[in-house]
Order: sequence, then C-alpha cells, then structure tokens
Amino acid sequence: MLQERLLDVLERKNHWAWPWFAEGRVPLPRLLPHFQQEWEVYVRDFPLLLARVLGHRPPQDVCGMLAANIYEEQTGGISGSAPHPELFLRLMDGCGYARSSFAAVTLLPAARAYRAFLDQVSWGTPWVVGAAVLTIFVEGSAGERKELLALEQAPQTDAEIDAAIRRHPLVRVHGLDPKFLELQRVHKKIEGGHRRDAWDAVLKNVAPGQEAEVEGALHKALDLWLAYRDDAAAACGIAR
Repeated sequence: MLQERLLDVLERKNHWAWPWFAEGRVPLPRLLPHFQQEWEVYVRDFPLLLARVLGHRPPQDVCGMLAANIYEEQTGGISGSAPHPELFLRLMDGCGYARSSFAAVTLLPAARAYRAFLDQVSWGTPWVVGAAVLTIFVEGSAGERKELLALEQAPQTDAEIDAAIRRHPLVRVHGLDPKFLELQRVHKKIEGGHRRDAWDAVLKNVAPGQEAEVEGALHKALDLWLAYRDDAAAACGIAR
C-alpha cells in the first residue's frame, strides 16, 4: 500500500542531531546557521514552491487545496495571523538574531543540493510527485503516522496548544517568550486539515504507474534532507 510505504519513509525523517536541539545542548547563538539554512532552503519560498505545482493544473479539488495552502502560507489569511515567512522572522527576533542575518544566506553544499531537488520536483511533471515531496515530505515529520491517527480524534484545544508551546525547547530551555512562537501555534491550529488534504491529493490522484516515481522521490528527498541536516549540524558545531 503506497501510504504505508510513504509513512515508512517519513518515519526515517529523524536526524541524529535533533536531541542536541531539543535538550538545549547548544547555546542559542550557535544555532543561527541552522535557522539560516532553513530559511533559505524552503521557509521563505515555500508558497512559491507550492504555486509551481498549482501551475501544472492538477484536478480542481487539488487546485483548491494548494490555493488554500498558498494563501495561508503567503498571507496568514486563514489563521488570521501573518505570512508564515514573517512569523518565522518574528521567531528569529525572539531568538535575538538580526533580520539582516537572513538577507543573503549562502547555502551549504548539501542544503544547495536539497533545495535544487525541491526546485526540480516543483517545476517538473507529473504534478503529483512535486505535491508528494512538498506537502507530504517537507511539511511532514517522523511522527506523521501518530499525527494522522490523532486527526481522527477531536482537534487540539487552545489550552493543549499553549501547553505544547511551553514545552518547546526554545521556550523551555532557552527562555523565549511564547509570543514569539506564533508560527508553531498557527501550524498546530490549522495543520490538521492540511495533512488530510495533502494525503488525499496524492493518494486519490496518483496513477498506478506513478507510484514508484512518487515513492522514489520521497526516498531521494529523505537522503538529501539527512545530508543537509548533517551540514547544518556541523555549521552549529555539533558532531556525532
């Protein structure tokens, strides 16, 4: 079953350096390269990457899903917040990083390769490959299977979201004011619908002859992502 195979790929989206971030082993100033690479690789341009897939004219229901995702990412109009790239920069403000640090970021070699792949699949055809990589892999996580099961239950309450924000390492370890984590709050409030829509868009529209291409693209995305995270960890002074 394609969904199970793709979930197996996502379960491997778990980099060895994450405990260094989650447990506060690295001082906040040394984490700047991590955030710079995230910004340059996909955070700033994610709505544009989605727009390229929309430009391939997928079925109308998929167009609606992508258009809604782009609208929220680019404007914050659904959540009533702000553009997600701007919310990311506000988080960086809270971390004490100057916005000028994100004006002209040079990608590390593995980050450049990963971004080149995102460009390739978003421009390329069939559209379902780009949609799978961007909306399932990039927006997904190693906990995707658990999160999909949770979507069958009641959505998180505001109190539950607030508690999760307080547990975030930037708040719990580094002492950031939770107000700077509005991006994480917005994701928790609206991402459930996006996850369901993403999986439906791919699984309901992938032709049998395209399944291997979709699965192969996620495997390649994982390999490139792991190498990219290796480079980012090294830039933060983290070693195995």
